[in-house]
Amino acid sequence: MAEQQKKPQTQQDLNQLLKVRREKLAALQEAGKDPFEITKYDQTHHSDEVKELYTAHEEKLLAGRVKPDTEGMDEAEARKVINDDYNERRAIMDASPIQVSVAGRMMFKRVMGKASFCNIQDLKGKIQIYVSRDSIGEEPYAVFKKSDIGDIYGIKGYAFRTKTGEISIHAEELTLLSKSLQILPEKFHGLTDTDVRYRQRYIDLIMNEESKNVFVKRSLMMKEIRNFLASRDFMEVETPMLVSNAGGAAARPFETHYNALNEDVKLRISLELYLKRLIVGGLERVYEIGRVFRNEGVDTRHNPEFTLMELYQAYTDYEGMMELTESMFRYLAEKVVGSTKISYNGVEIDLGKPFARMTMNEAILKYAGIDFDKVESDEAAKKLADEHHIEYEERHKKGDIINLFFEEYCEKELIQPTFITDHPIEISPLTKKKPTDPTKVERFELFCNTWEMCNAYSELNDPIDQRERFAQQDANADAGDDEAEHTDEDFLYALELGMPPTGGIGYGLDRLCMLLTDSQAIRDVLLFPTMKSVKE
Repeated sequence: MAEQQKKPQTQQDLNQLLKVRREKLAALQEAGKDPFEITKYDQTHHSDEVKELYTAHEEKLLAGRVKPDTEGMDEAEARKVINDDYNERRAIMDASPIQVSVAGRMMFKRVMGKASFCNIQDLKGKIQIYVSRDSIGEEPYAVFKKSDIGDIYGIKGYAFRTKTGEISIHAEELTLLSKSLQILPEKFHGLTDTDVRYRQRYIDLIMNEESKNVFVKRSLMMKEIRNFLASRDFMEVETPMLVSNAGGAAARPFETHYNALNEDVKLRISLELYLKRLIVGGLERVYEIGRVFRNEGVDTRHNPEFTLMELYQAYTDYEGMMELTESMFRYLAEKVVGSTKISYNGVEIDLGKPFARMTMNEAILKYAGIDFDKVESDEAAKKLADEHHIEYEERHKKGDIINLFFEEYCEKELIQPTFITDHPIEISPLTKKKPTDPTKVERFELFCNTWEMCNAYSELNDPIDQRERFAQQDANADAGDDEAEHTDEDFLYALELGMPPTGGIGYGLDRLCMLLTDSQAIRDVLLFPTMKSVKE
């Protein structure tokens, strides 16, 4: 009889099922077979490795053997020929068995008297287990028959192929490694409640293979980022999370109190200012991958804590950062997805072609029909904003208005990878001015799938200019901008010692993972996303 996941109809049903599981555990413990006393298990293979190993072994041993031709035979004769061929193949394979030891969670069980089948799920997938009373012994078989969906087993045995063609394991020894005292969601409907998926990710990982694969790919992405940067001689570092001045980005920080020092501190919103200090110190190529914290809203692309990577390279500029970014995105697509052409929500995005380039003003001219290079004053820019129903604040200047127009009209059009360059100086307080136009800076943002994927500068290394821009940010803060930066005297002192020409860039790695795994929300790529607390 097949045992599928039972769906309790009432709380009373649930309580009874949970009670039965605990009674089974108590019986095991009373018999001296407490699974929780087992401390280790020798797992030699995962499910996919067993299948690959058996297939290769089968091809070697059965090379040249042709499947019988049953054309023209009646049904009974054909069945006998096919059965005889299977038995001959099985005998050849069993004479040279592949011994394996696997471990995982039981997700399905079918009991048939003296022999049973179950499915074991491990990190790499599922594999069928054939369990015979004659092979494992009467007492272990009796324990197995009473096992529950969700129990964790270790299985030693040999691989074989069933008559239906499924590679399986013939169990010779079964060990109950952990007793499941809770009930998994119904098997055929899976875990569909998104709130439960995010709050209890462990259940999501058990029930949804697609979800597990996202996080396997995320881990691979992080590994390959490090490999790529190592090949370019970058050094990975760590910098403080608790800071007195949360600078490097326009965002509202979280604030807390450091009891030991009796000081108010903030959680970092960026990695920038400390990494630049390291460039001053002579570490010419540095990067950090770490959590940053921004006290802002939650939506499909934003989470208050997220993973940021910033890197800084001495003796290059934002053009160097463009080359690095384009090369890295192409490299990651090949390593994680297997192709430079990726699909997001049914739309093909080609990372193999040279990325497009447009200035911010060129993009606004193309998509909104306004040439801001011909707009000469803040007042004229605000008038255009009024005419196009773009909301702004009185403190905003022409550069701020340009950015608002870009966000309204352009971002939604940028599907294929596109570098947007030449940002207004008003929105770029840490960036070098363009020598040919001091109202703009040497900066780019990469847009793909309408999203900003990264932000890069030719870093400002003039301490006098930097002090003036910090002063403007202080004025903005006094005027009510709670995302403005503040003067950082220690950072200015570092700049005064001398920082070489430097290119810097920041990447939102959660968003990049969304793109590479075709995930529709940032919560789908965060193992434990921020959720509102549930009060008991």
